[in-house]
Amino acid sequence: MTPAAIAVGFDDPVLERSVRGGLDAVEAALRESVLTGDDFVSDVSRHLVDAGGKRFRPMVSVLAAHFGDPTRPEIVPAAVVCEITHLATLYHDDVMDEALVRRGAPSANARWTNTVAILTGDFLFSRASNILSDLGPFAVRLQARTFERLVIGQIRETVGARAGVDPLDHYLSVLADKTGSLIAAAAEFGAHFAGVDDEQIASLRLFGEQIGVAFQLSDDIIDVASESAESGKTPGTDLREGIATLPSLYALRSTDPASARLRELVSRPLPDDAEHGEALRLLRESAGMAEARATLQEHVDAARTTLTALPDVPARRALEALTELVIDRTG
Repeated sequence: MTPAAIAVGFDDPVLERSVRGGLDAVEAALRESVLTGDDFVSDVSRHLVDAGGKRFRPMVSVLAAHFGDPTRPEIVPAAVVCEITHLATLYHDDVMDEALVRRGAPSANARWTNTVAILTGDFLFSRASNILSDLGPFAVRLQARTFERLVIGQIRETVGARAGVDPLDHYLSVLADKTGSLIAAAAEFGAHFAGVDDEQIASLRLFGEQIGVAFQLSDDIIDVASESAESGKTPGTDLREGIATLPSLYALRSTDPASARLRELVSRPLPDDAEHGEALRLLRESAGMAEARATLQEHVDAARTTLTALPDVPARRALEALTELVIDRTG
């Protein structure tokens, strides 16, 4: 298993061996899937694969498959589709965000060009489609519906909340589309191809969406709370760029006169180091951070609640441990 894969606590050694074996197979297939006959395209395409990552989506797929038959041959390629799709969106995101670093390494757009990064993302989407073609109509349909949500979420994030729409509600719904939908699909892929019944698939799908949103919210908190680059980028990056994430959105909603300076700072980009440091300090100490942590806990609790409809087997306990990990990683 890739060293960067997220460390889930297992209480069953048989499940742990099986999951690790499944993730090893996913990693090998993922690396193979990005290679082409063109050395340059292969180098750019494997740039983010080589940079590592949590492999959160394959982990969810493989664990969901353990509610059925995890040896079914479709499970690994379906998990690869989810990870390739995720990686493709990162190439595009970095261009839109003008990011210079991704996972501790120069982003593809910084190392090559925006055009190369965009086309590489497109290439990865094509590779995902090629794999899907061998998995049948169900897989193609699920991927199409998921991809639609990914794109709609990105458009809505880019445009911003419309007049009369609560910015916080808008933000959470964007996360459900941009992040939750693909993790929900990862759970559904794994469960479907393992032969899990429809009722359990529905619970696993809902779990995936809720834990996906929760995971992104935990990233928001880490971006503010961490003293080091725990999130794979410099702490306070979103704050510096004027991107309103969960803690900032709560700070902006505050009517406390004592928070006026913080509201003024987080309402705009902060290229000045002194102002950025001041905003980071104030935000860490603000009621908005406490509210952000409470919202994260609500989504983690909702994810855990969906698991109660599933049989009490080692895979369910591993998913429960995954929910705890989302909280623990925020410190």
